[in-house]
Amino acid sequence: MNRRVVVTGLGVVTSLSCQVNELWAKLLSGDSGIHPIRVVDPEPFKVKFGGDVYDWDPSDYIAHKENKRLDRFTQFALVAATDAVNDSGIDFDEEPSFRSGIILGSGIGGLFTIEAQVRKLLERGPDRVSALTIPKLMLNAAGGTISIKYGMRGPNWTVATACASATNAIGDAFKAIQHDDADIMITGGTEAAMTPMGISGFQNMRALSLRNDDPQRASRPFDADRDGFVLSEGAGILIFEELEHAKKRGAKIYGEVLGFGASGDAGHITQPDEQGAGAARAMSEALQDAELDPTAMHYINAHGTSTPLGDKAETKALKGVFGEHAQSINVSSTKSHLGHSLGASGGIELVITMKAIETSVCPPTINLENPDPECDLNYTPNEPHERRIETAMSNSFGFGGHNASVVVGALR
Repeated sequence: MNRRVVVTGLGVVTSLSCQVNELWAKLLSGDSGIHPIRVVDPEPFKVKFGGDVYDWDPSDYIAHKENKRLDRFTQFALVAATDAVNDSGIDFDEEPSFRSGIILGSGIGGLFTIEAQVRKLLERGPDRVSALTIPKLMLNAAGGTISIKYGMRGPNWTVATACASATNAIGDAFKAIQHDDADIMITGGTEAAMTPMGISGFQNMRALSLRNDDPQRASRPFDADRDGFVLSEGAGILIFEELEHAKKRGAKIYGEVLGFGASGDAGHITQPDEQGAGAARAMSEALQDAELDPTAMHYINAHGTSTPLGDKAETKALKGVFGEHAQSINVSSTKSHLGHSLGASGGIELVITMKAIETSVCPPTINLENPDPECDLNYTPNEPHERRIETAMSNSFGFGGHNASVVVGALR
């Protein structure tokens, strides 16, 4: 029999707030974290806005000397993980080191480091490239750094499935505890791709919104006037724990992880399956894994990136999985507030989903002013909605055709 897995700690870094409860309050107030880009000079780019954490200062968490040895994406993960661990109340000095692990997701990794060191290489020659280049840019740097901080010697790897990375990592961490490979897992995702290359690459493939005159209304999932996603950055980290282990130490429990599903589209490298077949498969597998009927679902945090194709495909997938019950589910895309943080988004959105369960409130999809007739579900437009949330789902879909869904619920 599989062991039960619960969530006992939450931590975030986002452009709207880096504190979980403050972020939650701002989401319910309909606030936006989108603004003119400040982390780099936006002048050369067609797209001049995003969700960068422009006032980032990790000095309360990371010593200056150590901070210089870490890429921005690792800094995000380390700060969010520290808050999640503190929230959980776990003392890793009292835990068997091989029973605690970390599985994170990141789509791109240390892009700031890559760009800075390539400039050095081209302008000043190979001898000027930093000896820290590889340990800063590698995708597993964030997980490795956090495991070293807490002395965690259990399962430890990093998942890279583009925008599904964090949710795939979450699924792996869930299974690690279910299958008795660990008692405690740190999981989620981190991303810091708001660099000249990151912005240029996404804008030139026409993936980004061009609403430069109104940034806070640019991310508008399921709205007929959506024109692309808004690039952002951040981290979302959760503490997963075996139920009896959490009870024994008197931990606060946000809810239970119930099921996970994943699939591939095997179609286009960037475009989703237009019928949402792969997304539907991931959701169905997550429900089956959780041993739940589709009619048990109350709330879904959608992938909902605000792209013309993606939002329609996800709507079709939701209808295919949930049938008539789809109209009874509150769905929302909190990317309308935060933009799309790529490989970190699934972690941030599962943190938000756990707060929805804790408070019995569904956060809104803001900027939903002119609903797309092909996106005709209850997307919780512009205002939060209070309701009992016993069961919820978080979806993440990534370039490459990667689909991942996780089902969580109130502890029964």
